Amino acid sequence: MEKEKADALITDYLGKIYGFAYKKSFSYDEAEELAAEMTSEVYRALRGSGEVVNPEGYIWRICEHTYAKYVSRVKKQSGVSIDEMGDIPYFDEVADDEGETDRLRREIAFLSSQRREIVFRFYYKNEPIRSIASRLAVPVGTVKWHLNKARNELKEGFAMERKIGELGIHPVEAVDFGHSGTPGEHGGPEYYLGDKLNLNIVYSVYFEPKNQSEIAEELGVTPVFIEDRIKLLENNGFIVKTKGGRYTTYVKFSPRTYSNEETDAAWGKKREAAKILLSEYVPSIRRAVEGMKDVYIPSGNRQLLEAAAIFYGIANKCTIDFDSVKHDMAKYRVSTLDGGTYIACVNLASECTDPDYISKINGEYSSCGNMWRASDKYPAVKAWAIDSRFDTRTGTWKNNQGEDYEYVYELINGKLTDRVTNAEKLARLKERGFIDDDGKVMIMVYRGDDTDFYDRIPPLDGKIKERFADYALEYAMQTAKRYPPQMQDLVVDWNAGAFIDNMTAIMALEILYENGTFKPLTDKERVTANLIMFSDVLPEG
Repeated sequence: MEKEKADALITDYLGKIYGFAYKKSFSYDEAEELAAEMTSEVYRALRGSGEVVNPEGYIWRICEHTYAKYVSRVKKQSGVSIDEMGDIPYFDEVADDEGETDRLRREIAFLSSQRREIVFRFYYKNEPIRSIASRLAVPVGTVKWHLNKARNELKEGFAMERKIGELGIHPVEAVDFGHSGTPGEHGGPEYYLGDKLNLNIVYSVYFEPKNQSEIAEELGVTPVFIEDRIKLLENNGFIVKTKGGRYTTYVKFSPRTYSNEETDAAWGKKREAAKILLSEYVPSIRRAVEGMKDVYIPSGNRQLLEAAAIFYGIANKCTIDFDSVKHDMAKYRVSTLDGGTYIACVNLASECTDPDYISKINGEYSSCGNMWRASDKYPAVKAWAIDSRFDTRTGTWKNNQGEDYEYVYELINGKLTDRVTNAEKLARLKERGFIDDDGKVMIMVYRGDDTDFYDRIPPLDGKIKERFADYALEYAMQTAKRYPPQMQDLVVDWNAGAFIDNMTAIMALEILYENGTFKPLTDKERVTANLIMFSDVLPEG
């Protein structure tokens, strides 16, 4: 029978079926249970049948049969009115429609966890309402209310056509992860979002808040499959519940598309800024470095120190203050159960919208840093580094361990002379290239406090900052338009204040190496490029 006709018949007979059940029962609870079973059986039978000549007789025979099965199941329980009647034959032609069964199971999976449990126990396990209420420690009325709501939701689910969302067909993929802040015991966001399903759950609420069922639909899975993951992500701050039980996220995802022409325009402005800085700011940094005497440079090439100071100065001393656009960043920080507190960033695999455009600016401008490291064991030991294409270091922040600098300090102080006892420490330093085969220290070491070094790097003149301010704010606002509303404050703050950033510093150094101001780095020098250790004692040599 067609669905529309079956729905109409069920609607017409709902009251009559309940009346029939009530007459056969001892209590309202039993009447409700019996009526629910009869309605379900009648609907399944109608949908599985062809044209029914006598619908009323057909429906009542199914109800009688359902009641007979009900009696055989509960006749040993007290409080039920029993009519001594034989089994009514059930027509073989009433076949189970597997398609409808699958749909019903699917719709049940979209119910809330508690409602799903109640429906399962009532319809599939044949548990009485009072038993379910006792098991779940809720009032009987609450169980009835959930059953009523479940029926309405299931009916709506049958009437609607569920469609798999885009992420169910074309899920996002992470190229890499980043964070601004302190990672937890298990690391940064990659520990939680490295799982592809977790990643797509978070991304599904990025542009529009969704509840659990809507997330499941978008991903093409059932809510049962993801509810534990949703709870995990919520507990660790990667998704946040909003009004109406919907979730959103403050994880920063890179756009899934990019334009070569737009990238060229943005990078072109940064390269112009780098040229201005080389002319009007970098000379003051080089003069400041000239006065730094207590520095160990393994190759003796003081340009290594100058380059590190230039990178540090551009990346840290050129921030443009925009008090009018500063926002509270608290909502963007995830606080994970393993002790992490950071702003999480995900770079997604992206597609170019103008692949035929020939880029005018080519280069690798990614970086990891600033990375500051300190030692509780040796208070005099600290380090600063930014990893970029100028160095040969690998593993970014994960491989930059505070213990590395403690080992160097111990080596400098003659505590690692026993090569057998200290084999593991020495092997670690060789692995990073921090010492050579002869045990010589291969990284720069500055004798003194790190703050003394930082303070000696001059800030960018206010008048020069003003020259960048208008474009920096315009650049930030334009960039923010590519992100959903809840992310735009973060994007504006990061892009306006940090218009002059690591990328600008890399471009400035690139020019210095290209025009011959600085001689090319050797492989050994690249170990310590833009890395300085601070200590109260220097290595020999």
